[in-house]
Amino acid sequence: MKAGRVKIYDANPEILRLLSGTNLQVSIMVPNNQISIVAANQSAANQWVRDNVLPYYPNTMIRYILVGNEVLSNKDDQGLWYDLIPAMNNIRNSIDQHNIHNIKIGTPFAMDILETSFPPSSGEFRLDISRNNLLMPLLRFLNWTKSYFFLDAYPYFSWSQNTSSISLDYALFQGSQTYVDPVSGYVYTNLLDQMLDSVVFAMQKLGFNNIRVAIAETGWPNGGDYDEIGANIYNAATYNRNLIRRIVSKPPIGTPARPGLMIPTFIFSLYDENQKVGPGTERHWGMLHPNGRPMYDIDLTGQTLDSEFIDLPQPTNNGPFHGKLWCVVTNDSMNEMDLGQALEFACRRNGTCDDISPGKSCYQPVSIVSHANYAFSSYWAKYKEDGETCYFNGLAVQTNVDPSHGSCKFPYVSL
Repeated sequence: MKAGRVKIYDANPEILRLLSGTNLQVSIMVPNNQISIVAANQSAANQWVRDNVLPYYPNTMIRYILVGNEVLSNKDDQGLWYDLIPAMNNIRNSIDQHNIHNIKIGTPFAMDILETSFPPSSGEFRLDISRNNLLMPLLRFLNWTKSYFFLDAYPYFSWSQNTSSISLDYALFQGSQTYVDPVSGYVYTNLLDQMLDSVVFAMQKLGFNNIRVAIAETGWPNGGDYDEIGANIYNAATYNRNLIRRIVSKPPIGTPARPGLMIPTFIFSLYDENQKVGPGTERHWGMLHPNGRPMYDIDLTGQTLDSEFIDLPQPTNNGPFHGKLWCVVTNDSMNEMDLGQALEFACRRNGTCDDISPGKSCYQPVSIVSHANYAFSSYWAKYKEDGETCYFNGLAVQTNVDPSHGSCKFPYVSL
Protein backbone atom coordinates (compact mmCIF):
# COMPACT_ATOMS: atom_id res chain seq x y z
CA MET A 1 0.00 0.00 0.00
CA LYS A 2 3.07 2.27 0.23
CA ALA A 3 2.05 3.56 3.65
CA GLY A 4 4.51 5.73 5.54
CA ARG A 5 3.22 5.16 9.06
CA VAL A 6 1.17 2.64 11.00
CA LYS A 7 -0.53 3.04 14.37
CA ILE A 8 -1.55 0.28 16.75
CA TYR A 9 -3.57 0.63 19.95
CA ASP A 10 -1.21 -1.32 22.18
CA ALA A 11 2.31 -2.70 21.80
CA ASN A 12 1.41 -6.08 20.30
CA PRO A 13 4.67 -8.06 20.13
CA GLU A 14 3.74 -10.07 17.02
CA ILE A 15 2.91 -6.92 15.06
CA LEU A 16 6.07 -5.15 16.25
CA ARG A 17 8.19 -8.14 15.20
CA LEU A 18 6.53 -8.23 11.78
CA LEU A 19 7.23 -4.52 11.33
CA SER A 20 10.93 -5.05 11.98
CA GLY A 21 13.08 -4.13 8.99
CA THR A 22 10.30 -2.22 7.22
CA ASN A 23 10.44 1.50 6.51
CA LEU A 24 7.16 2.11 8.32
CA GLN A 25 7.19 4.62 11.16
CA VAL A 26 5.27 3.03 14.00
CA SER A 27 3.04 4.48 16.71
CA ILE A 28 2.43 2.30 19.76
CA MET A 29 0.19 2.92 22.76
CA VAL A 30 0.05 2.52 26.52
CA PRO A 31 -3.57 1.30 26.87
CA ASN A 32 -5.86 3.23 29.21
CA ASN A 33 -5.94 0.36 31.72
CA GLN A 34 -2.14 0.55 32.12
CA ILE A 35 -1.81 4.31 32.57
CA SER A 36 -2.17 4.30 36.36
CA ILE A 37 0.39 1.51 36.66
CA VAL A 38 2.94 3.42 34.58
CA ALA A 39 2.13 6.64 36.46
CA ALA A 40 2.61 5.07 39.91
CA ASN A 41 6.40 5.03 39.81
CA GLN A 42 9.36 5.30 37.49
CA SER A 43 10.26 1.61 37.80
CA ALA A 44 6.87 0.61 36.36
CA ALA A 45 7.44 2.89 33.39
CA ASN A 46 10.95 1.49 32.95
CA GLN A 47 9.51 -2.01 32.88
CA TRP A 48 6.93 -1.00 30.27
CA VAL A 49 9.67 0.40 28.05
CA ARG A 50 11.85 -2.71 28.57
CA ASP A 51 8.94 -4.94 27.58
CA ASN A 52 7.44 -2.96 24.73
CA VAL A 53 10.13 -0.77 23.18
CA LEU A 54 13.66 -2.07 23.71
CA PRO A 55 13.12 -5.58 22.23
CA TYR A 56 12.05 -4.05 18.91
CA TYR A 57 13.69 -0.64 18.59
CA PRO A 58 15.42 0.47 16.36
CA ASN A 59 14.79 -2.37 13.85
CA THR A 60 11.11 -1.53 14.23
CA MET A 61 10.96 2.21 13.63
CA ILE A 62 8.95 3.23 16.69
CA ARG A 63 8.44 6.99 16.39
CA TYR A 64 5.50 7.71 18.69
CA ILE A 65 4.37 6.39 22.06
CA LEU A 66 0.81 7.50 22.77
CA VAL A 67 -0.21 7.29 26.41
CA GLY A 68 -3.88 6.31 26.48
CA ASN A 69 -6.62 7.08 24.03
CA GLU A 70 -9.05 10.00 24.47
CA VAL A 71 -8.53 9.86 28.24
CA LEU A 72 -9.99 13.33 28.84
CA SER A 73 -13.24 12.35 27.12
CA ASN A 74 -14.07 9.89 29.89
CA LYS A 75 -15.76 12.01 32.53
CA ASP A 76 -16.66 8.91 34.54
CA ASP A 77 -13.02 8.20 35.42
CA GLN A 78 -11.53 11.59 36.17
CA GLY A 79 -8.98 9.99 38.45
CA LEU A 80 -7.28 8.71 35.31
CA TRP A 81 -6.97 12.29 34.08
CA TYR A 82 -4.49 13.05 36.83
CA ASP A 83 -2.44 9.94 36.10
CA LEU A 84 -1.97 10.98 32.48
CA ILE A 85 0.80 13.57 32.94
CA PRO A 86 2.84 11.46 35.42
CA ALA A 87 2.60 8.50 33.04
CA MET A 88 3.80 10.59 30.10
CA ASN A 89 6.66 12.01 32.16
CA ASN A 90 7.72 8.57 33.40
CA ILE A 91 7.72 7.10 29.89
CA ARG A 92 9.73 10.07 28.67
CA ASN A 93 12.26 9.67 31.50
CA SER A 94 12.67 6.00 30.68
CA ILE A 95 13.20 6.70 27.00
CA ASP A 96 15.81 9.34 27.86
CA GLN A 97 17.66 6.87 30.09
CA HIS A 98 18.28 4.76 26.99
CA ASN A 99 19.37 7.78 24.91
CA ILE A 100 16.43 7.36 22.55
CA HIS A 101 15.71 10.85 21.29
CA ASN A 102 13.57 10.42 18.18
CA ILE A 103 10.46 8.98 19.83
CA LYS A 104 7.73 11.51 20.58
CA ILE A 105 5.46 10.99 23.59
CA GLY A 106 1.88 12.23 23.37
CA THR A 107 -1.76 11.36 23.99
CA PRO A 108 -4.71 11.52 21.56
CA PHE A 109 -7.59 13.90 22.23
CA ALA A 110 -11.08 13.89 20.79
CA MET A 111 -12.69 17.10 19.57
CA ASP A 112 -14.74 17.20 22.76
CA ILE A 113 -11.65 18.57 24.48
CA LEU A 114 -12.90 21.95 23.25
CA GLU A 115 -15.64 24.02 24.85
CA THR A 116 -16.09 26.00 21.63
CA SER A 117 -14.70 25.28 18.17
CA PHE A 118 -16.65 27.50 15.77
CA PRO A 119 -15.53 29.79 14.35
CA PRO A 120 -11.99 28.43 14.67
CA SER A 121 -10.75 31.67 16.24
CA SER A 122 -13.15 31.08 19.15
CA GLY A 123 -11.51 27.74 20.00
CA GLU A 124 -11.22 27.25 23.76
CA PHE A 125 -10.58 24.19 25.89
CA ARG A 126 -13.30 22.72 28.11
CA LEU A 127 -13.68 24.52 31.42
CA ASP A 128 -13.50 21.31 33.48
CA ILE A 129 -9.95 20.64 32.31
CA SER A 130 -8.68 24.20 31.90
CA ARG A 131 -9.65 25.33 35.41
CA ASN A 132 -7.60 22.70 37.19
CA ASN A 133 -3.94 21.84 37.30
CA LEU A 134 -4.16 19.47 34.35
CA LEU A 135 -4.17 21.20 30.98
CA MET A 136 -1.24 23.56 31.49
CA PRO A 137 1.21 20.82 32.60
CA LEU A 138 0.11 18.75 29.63
CA LEU A 139 0.71 21.57 27.17
CA ARG A 140 4.02 22.41 28.85
CA PHE A 141 5.09 18.78 28.41
CA LEU A 142 4.23 18.81 24.70
CA ASN A 143 5.96 22.16 24.22
CA TRP A 144 9.10 21.17 26.15
CA THR A 145 9.49 17.83 24.39
CA LYS A 146 8.59 19.30 20.96
CA SER A 147 5.89 16.66 20.66
CA TYR A 148 2.53 16.94 18.93
CA PHE A 149 -1.00 17.67 20.05
CA PHE A 150 -2.53 14.44 18.72
CA LEU A 151 -6.13 14.96 17.66
CA ASP A 152 -8.85 12.53 16.59
CA ALA A 153 -10.68 14.66 14.02
CA TYR A 154 -13.74 13.36 12.16
CA PRO A 155 -15.49 15.82 9.82
CA TYR A 156 -18.09 13.08 9.19
CA PHE A 157 -19.62 13.52 12.64
CA SER A 158 -19.66 17.32 12.47
CA TRP A 159 -21.27 17.25 9.03
CA SER A 160 -23.79 14.47 9.72
CA GLN A 161 -25.08 16.36 12.77
CA ASN A 162 -25.27 19.69 10.94
CA THR A 163 -26.21 18.91 7.32
CA SER A 164 -28.36 22.04 7.08
CA SER A 165 -25.39 24.34 7.73
CA ILE A 166 -22.40 22.34 6.40
CA SER A 167 -22.29 21.06 2.83
CA LEU A 168 -21.13 17.53 2.10
CA ASP A 169 -18.61 18.81 -0.45
CA TYR A 170 -17.08 21.06 2.21
CA ALA A 171 -16.61 18.04 4.49
CA LEU A 172 -15.13 15.97 1.62
CA PHE A 173 -12.52 18.59 0.54
CA GLN A 174 -14.28 19.40 -2.72
CA GLY A 175 -16.56 22.02 -4.14
CA SER A 176 -16.38 25.79 -4.05
CA GLN A 177 -17.78 26.56 -0.60
CA THR A 178 -15.52 28.66 1.61
CA TYR A 179 -15.84 30.06 5.10
CA VAL A 180 -14.14 33.24 6.31
CA ASP A 181 -13.44 33.41 10.03
CA PRO A 182 -14.89 36.78 11.09
CA VAL A 183 -12.12 37.40 13.66
CA SER A 184 -8.94 36.01 12.08
CA GLY A 185 -9.94 36.61 8.47
CA TYR A 186 -8.61 33.18 7.54
CA VAL A 187 -10.35 31.58 4.57
CA TYR A 188 -11.32 27.92 4.98
CA THR A 189 -12.06 25.58 2.10
CA ASN A 190 -12.76 22.41 4.11
CA LEU A 191 -14.10 21.31 7.47
CA LEU A 192 -10.99 19.47 8.68
CA ASP A 193 -8.87 22.63 8.56
CA GLN A 194 -11.48 24.40 10.69
CA MET A 195 -11.32 21.64 13.28
CA LEU A 196 -7.52 21.63 13.43
CA ASP A 197 -7.25 25.40 13.69
CA SER A 198 -9.80 25.58 16.50
CA VAL A 199 -7.27 23.58 18.55
CA VAL A 200 -4.43 25.85 17.40
CA PHE A 201 -6.34 28.93 18.60
CA ALA A 202 -7.22 27.24 21.90
CA MET A 203 -3.53 26.56 22.57
CA GLN A 204 -2.51 30.07 21.57
CA LYS A 205 -4.95 31.58 24.08
CA LEU A 206 -3.02 29.77 26.81
CA GLY A 207 0.32 31.05 25.51
CA PHE A 208 1.42 28.02 23.47
CA ASN A 209 2.10 29.17 19.93
CA ASN A 210 4.47 26.48 18.71
CA ILE A 211 2.93 23.10 19.59
CA ARG A 212 2.22 21.34 16.34
CA VAL A 213 -0.93 19.37 15.64
CA ALA A 214 -0.90 15.77 14.40
CA ILE A 215 -3.95 13.79 13.31
CA ALA A 216 -4.11 10.60 15.38
CA GLU A 217 -7.33 9.49 13.68
CA THR A 218 -9.44 10.66 10.79
CA GLY A 219 -11.49 8.97 8.11
CA TRP A 220 -15.00 8.44 6.82
CA PRO A 221 -17.33 5.45 7.41
CA ASN A 222 -17.82 3.15 4.42
CA GLY A 223 -21.22 2.02 5.70
CA GLY A 224 -23.66 2.19 8.55
CA ASP A 225 -27.28 1.88 9.51
CA TYR A 226 -30.10 3.27 7.38
CA ASP A 227 -30.51 6.25 9.66
CA GLU A 228 -26.81 7.23 9.42
CA ILE A 229 -26.62 9.72 6.60
CA GLY A 230 -23.67 9.80 4.21
CA ALA A 231 -21.96 6.64 5.45
CA ASN A 232 -20.99 4.86 2.24
CA ILE A 233 -18.03 3.65 0.21
CA TYR A 234 -18.23 6.50 -2.31
CA ASN A 235 -17.87 9.19 0.35
CA ALA A 236 -15.20 7.22 2.24
CA ALA A 237 -13.12 6.91 -0.92
CA THR A 238 -13.62 10.58 -1.77
CA TYR A 239 -12.68 11.81 1.70
CA ASN A 240 -9.59 9.63 2.07
CA ARG A 241 -8.29 10.28 -1.44
CA ASN A 242 -8.64 14.04 -1.05
CA LEU A 243 -7.18 13.92 2.46
CA ILE A 244 -4.13 12.00 1.25
CA ARG A 245 -3.45 14.42 -1.59
CA ARG A 246 -3.60 17.31 0.84
CA ILE A 247 -1.41 15.68 3.50
CA VAL A 248 1.35 14.47 1.13
CA SER A 249 1.48 17.60 -1.04
CA LYS A 250 4.89 19.14 -1.53
CA PRO A 251 5.46 21.75 -0.32
CA PRO A 252 3.13 21.04 2.60
CA ILE A 253 -0.15 22.95 2.67
CA GLY A 254 -0.80 23.05 6.40
CA THR A 255 -3.85 24.97 7.60
CA PRO A 256 -4.76 28.68 7.38
CA ALA A 257 -3.45 29.27 10.92
CA ARG A 258 -0.35 27.09 10.35
CA PRO A 259 0.43 27.34 6.61
CA GLY A 260 3.23 25.25 5.16
CA LEU A 261 3.51 22.79 8.04
CA MET A 262 3.51 19.04 7.49
CA ILE A 263 0.81 17.29 9.54
CA PRO A 264 1.53 13.66 10.53
CA THR A 265 -1.72 11.82 9.84
CA PHE A 266 -3.21 8.40 10.53
CA ILE A 267 -6.28 7.24 8.61
CA PHE A 268 -8.76 5.22 10.60
CA SER A 269 -8.84 2.37 9.88
CA LEU A 270 -7.20 -0.50 8.05
CA TYR A 271 -10.10 -2.93 8.61
CA ASP A 272 -13.73 -2.84 9.65
CA GLU A 273 -14.30 -3.83 13.30
CA ASN A 274 -17.39 -6.00 13.42
CA GLN A 275 -17.39 -6.48 17.20
CA LYS A 276 -17.72 -2.81 18.09
CA VAL A 277 -20.99 -1.92 19.76
CA GLY A 278 -23.16 1.09 19.02
CA PRO A 279 -24.44 2.48 15.70
CA GLY A 280 -23.47 0.81 12.44
CA THR A 281 -20.82 3.38 11.57
CA GLU A 282 -18.80 2.21 14.57
CA ARG A 283 -18.05 -0.99 12.66
CA HIS A 284 -17.40 0.40 9.18
CA TRP A 285 -14.28 2.53 8.78
CA GLY A 286 -11.98 0.02 7.07
CA MET A 287 -10.12 0.45 3.79
CA LEU A 288 -9.54 -3.31 3.40
CA HIS A 289 -11.67 -6.42 3.53
CA PRO A 290 -10.46 -9.12 5.98
CA ASN A 291 -8.74 -10.92 3.08
CA GLY A 292 -6.72 -7.82 2.26
CA ARG A 293 -8.71 -6.85 -0.84
CA PRO A 294 -9.32 -3.08 -1.00
CA MET A 295 -12.86 -1.88 -0.43
CA TYR A 296 -12.10 0.90 -2.90
CA ASP A 297 -9.09 2.12 -4.86
CA ILE A 298 -6.72 4.12 -2.70
CA ASP A 299 -3.23 5.48 -3.31
CA LEU A 300 -1.44 6.53 -0.13
CA THR A 301 1.18 8.39 -2.17
CA GLY A 302 -1.49 10.73 -3.53
CA GLN A 303 -0.19 10.42 -7.10
CA THR A 304 -3.15 8.69 -8.76
CA LEU A 305 -5.65 10.91 -10.56
CA ASP A 306 -9.38 10.47 -9.95
CA SER A 307 -9.83 9.42 -13.57
CA GLU A 308 -7.53 6.45 -12.97
CA PHE A 309 -9.61 5.02 -10.13
CA ILE A 310 -12.35 2.50 -10.85
CA ASP A 311 -15.70 4.27 -10.75
CA LEU A 312 -17.78 3.64 -7.65
CA PRO A 313 -21.58 3.55 -7.61
CA GLN A 314 -23.17 6.84 -6.62
CA PRO A 315 -24.41 6.85 -3.01
CA THR A 316 -28.09 6.70 -2.21
CA ASN A 317 -27.94 7.74 1.45
CA ASN A 318 -26.51 11.25 1.30
CA GLY A 319 -29.93 12.45 2.39
CA PRO A 320 -32.07 11.35 5.34
CA PHE A 321 -33.76 7.95 5.11
CA HIS A 322 -37.56 8.01 5.21
CA GLY A 323 -39.46 4.79 5.71
CA LYS A 324 -39.88 1.76 7.92
CA LEU A 325 -37.03 -0.29 9.35
CA TRP A 326 -36.92 -3.70 11.02
CA CYS A 327 -34.17 -5.42 13.00
CA VAL A 328 -33.49 -9.03 11.98
CA VAL A 329 -30.88 -11.75 12.30
CA THR A 330 -27.78 -11.01 10.24
CA ASN A 331 -27.88 -14.40 8.52
CA ASP A 332 -29.45 -17.81 9.03
CA SER A 333 -26.13 -19.53 9.80
CA MET A 334 -25.67 -17.83 13.17
CA ASN A 335 -24.56 -19.92 16.14
CA GLU A 336 -27.80 -21.08 17.78
CA MET A 337 -26.41 -20.80 21.31
CA ASP A 338 -25.42 -17.16 20.78
CA LEU A 339 -28.73 -16.46 19.06
CA GLY A 340 -30.63 -18.11 21.89
CA GLN A 341 -28.92 -15.92 24.47
CA ALA A 342 -29.71 -12.79 22.46
CA LEU A 343 -33.33 -13.92 22.07
CA GLU A 344 -33.60 -14.46 25.81
CA PHE A 345 -32.18 -11.00 26.45
CA ALA A 346 -34.64 -9.32 24.05
CA CYS A 347 -37.60 -11.10 25.63
CA ARG A 348 -36.81 -10.13 29.22
CA ARG A 349 -38.75 -6.89 28.99
CA ASN A 350 -42.49 -7.19 29.41
CA GLY A 351 -44.46 -7.33 26.21
CA THR A 352 -41.52 -7.59 23.83
CA CYS A 353 -42.14 -11.21 22.85
CA ASP A 354 -45.82 -11.78 23.61
CA ASP A 355 -46.70 -12.54 19.97
CA ILE A 356 -44.19 -15.40 19.66
CA SER A 357 -45.76 -17.26 22.59
CA PRO A 358 -47.54 -20.57 21.77
CA GLY A 359 -50.84 -19.96 20.04
CA LYS A 360 -50.07 -16.31 19.24
CA SER A 361 -49.89 -14.81 15.73
CA CYS A 362 -46.08 -15.03 15.33
CA TYR A 363 -45.44 -18.37 17.03
CA GLN A 364 -45.19 -20.12 13.66
CA PRO A 365 -42.79 -21.02 12.19
CA VAL A 366 -41.21 -22.42 15.33
CA SER A 367 -37.52 -21.70 14.78
CA ILE A 368 -34.95 -19.77 16.73
CA VAL A 369 -34.18 -17.54 13.72
CA SER A 370 -37.84 -16.69 13.10
CA HIS A 371 -38.46 -15.91 16.76
CA ALA A 372 -35.24 -13.88 17.01
CA ASN A 373 -36.27 -11.81 13.98
CA TYR A 374 -39.49 -10.87 15.73
CA ALA A 375 -37.87 -10.32 19.13
CA PHE A 376 -35.09 -8.11 17.73
CA SER A 377 -37.57 -5.97 15.77
CA SER A 378 -39.93 -5.69 18.72
CA TYR A 379 -37.18 -4.79 21.19
CA TRP A 380 -35.61 -2.19 18.90
CA ALA A 381 -38.96 -0.61 18.04
CA LYS A 382 -39.83 -0.27 21.73
CA TYR A 383 -36.52 0.99 23.01
CA LYS A 384 -34.73 2.80 20.18
CA GLU A 385 -35.72 6.14 21.69
CA ASP A 386 -33.92 5.04 24.87
CA GLY A 387 -30.68 4.63 22.93
CA GLU A 388 -30.90 0.91 22.13
CA THR A 389 -29.44 -0.14 18.78
CA CYS A 390 -30.06 -2.94 16.31
CA TYR A 391 -26.89 -4.85 17.10
CA PHE A 392 -27.33 -7.66 19.66
CA ASN A 393 -23.62 -8.53 19.84
CA GLY A 394 -23.32 -8.52 16.05
CA LEU A 395 -26.22 -10.90 15.47
CA ALA A 396 -28.68 -8.33 14.11
CA VAL A 397 -28.88 -5.91 11.21
CA GLN A 398 -31.34 -3.27 10.03
CA THR A 399 -33.48 -3.97 6.96
CA ASN A 400 -36.11 -2.02 5.02
CA VAL A 401 -37.72 -5.28 3.84
CA ASP A 402 -40.79 -6.13 5.92
CA PRO A 403 -40.29 -9.61 7.48
CA SER A 404 -43.98 -9.87 8.44
CA HIS A 405 -45.78 -12.98 7.24
CA GLY A 406 -49.42 -14.04 7.26
CA SER A 407 -51.17 -12.65 10.30
CA CYS A 408 -47.86 -11.96 12.01
CA LYS A 409 -47.05 -8.26 11.85
CA PHE A 410 -43.58 -7.21 12.96
CA PRO A 411 -43.07 -3.99 14.94
CA TYR A 412 -40.93 -1.43 13.13
CA VAL A 413 -39.11 1.86 13.49
CA SER A 414 -40.40 4.67 11.29
CA LEU A 415 -38.03 7.38 10.12
